[in-house]
Amino acid sequence: MDPLNADAIDRVADLVSGLGIGARPLREVLAALVAGAAPLDDLVRRAAVPRRQVERLLDALGGDLETHGGRFTVRDAARAAYRDRFGLDGLTPPELPGPVDALPGGDVARRVAEVVAAAPAAVQALDHVPATPVTALRRALWLDATYDLDGATLVCIGDHDLTSVALCLVNPRVNVVVADLDENLLAYVDEQAAALGLPVRTVWADFRAGLPSVAREVGDLVVTDPPYTPEGVRLFLTRGLESLRDHANGRLVLAYGHGRHQPALGLKVQRELVGLSLATEAMLPHFNRYDGAQAIGSASDLYVLQPTAATWKALPRTTQEAIYTHGPQSLESGRPDAQDVMTALLDAAAGPESLDVGAVVALRRPPGGIALGDVFAGRAAAAIPHARTAAVAVHLVGDPNTWLLRTLLALDMRRLALAVQNTHPAVTSQAGQQELQRLVGTKWRLRFRRSTPDPKHAIVEAVAVDAADLPPADVAWRFLLDTAHRRLGTAWRDALVKAGRRTGGEPLTKDEARRIVDASGLPPHVLESPLVELPMHRIAAILAAVTAN
Repeated sequence: MDPLNADAIDRVADLVSGLGIGARPLREVLAALVAGAAPLDDLVRRAAVPRRQVERLLDALGGDLETHGGRFTVRDAARAAYRDRFGLDGLTPPELPGPVDALPGGDVARRVAEVVAAAPAAVQALDHVPATPVTALRRALWLDATYDLDGATLVCIGDHDLTSVALCLVNPRVNVVVADLDENLLAYVDEQAAALGLPVRTVWADFRAGLPSVAREVGDLVVTDPPYTPEGVRLFLTRGLESLRDHANGRLVLAYGHGRHQPALGLKVQRELVGLSLATEAMLPHFNRYDGAQAIGSASDLYVLQPTAATWKALPRTTQEAIYTHGPQSLESGRPDAQDVMTALLDAAAGPESLDVGAVVALRRPPGGIALGDVFAGRAAAAIPHARTAAVAVHLVGDPNTWLLRTLLALDMRRLALAVQNTHPAVTSQAGQQELQRLVGTKWRLRFRRSTPDPKHAIVEAVAVDAADLPPADVAWRFLLDTAHRRLGTAWRDALVKAGRRTGGEPLTKDEARRIVDASGLPPHVLESPLVELPMHRIAAILAAVTAN
């Protein structure tokens, strides 16, 4: 190919790459030009691409474009190069199964069905209603046929429907990040991704407390099926927007439905979309079907939402505490912070030494206190004078069974008192108490006070363990707990070096420690994440690996 034509194909490549995941329609125009001759009007109509974009493509083709009586085509000698460079032969979209059809044959459909069938049980308090296997496959096929996903990153803001696994089975060249609150689901997704060799990474997230650092500004496309309250939709879309790295071409795909007899509820949710300055690019009616949710006809619509320039100024600055329709964090549950609970919590934080309580932590920032999201993000210490010698009261009533451990990882204080519901699994049984103590025992000595101050609540008292008193075998794990917001791979390396100095033998070098970390077998994305953001099953596995060394 002569230099002019090399320049032409590079110009087309720049034009296509500048459209991100939204380049597929322009590639379809290019495929039509490679296949034969067509007038400009037909090229515009065929792929629903604006005329100006088609004209830019024609200009970029330069000497590779031929014109015959008002019809355009790519010259014969260049067609193979364009087909190869832009993957034009793979643009034929698959036929989607109908919403209530039986699953089609084939390995992908069979595997999707198997993965969905073995998924963890739905959690009513998280408004889980399982999508059918056909819906998981339809979503995956539709996403792959609509967007250029090779090498792109999809972020699932919640993934009970296992869109992540289904999409990677359809297109294993897409990268997926799953952010979810449900620990059982995260463990299951990790298990399936490892067994099937899929490029999926998981991260724990309670969207009310914020978006984890490893999920921020990483995505080209977001998929979410949130709680169907206006507050839930707004919050999940907000976190989805925060996860987008491509503000110009990124899209959010939202599943949402309301009963035909409740148009006012649908209007409330659609006002939330307008409140975020999101343009509704498309809405596919009744695209998703569910096993349950009969109040809305066991179906929901699929919205395609496009951010505008005003979207980024409209993002809410605060978290929303109540977003669900069931459980302790539902919209109807009311606030669980009765005065007697707060009084008992403050007394427990002060402890027998009558320490000054430096701060109160709660999901929603209390007056003069600290928001739980700031604790998880590592911003709490800066707000507490003399943080490492302070006492802190932490209000965790309503904990979806995931806050308690992470709060103990995230805070470095002299003494903590943490109020939780009396049914919390880390409190209600001896096994749960022992497991929590095992995970944090090198950092905290715990006391569990069940039914305090009343039968609905419990208080966990945590007193800091002096690191100087630890045996050498516990030093590395303590170091990781004290650096839970650092990149795990770096913190682990430094922990091994620090522990080696305590043994009295020849200390490890940083390179030697790095090789031990690399040999752990943990996926690279786990080593790149802070400990506090990892799913609980990962934290337990890391403890086993660290103590083994």
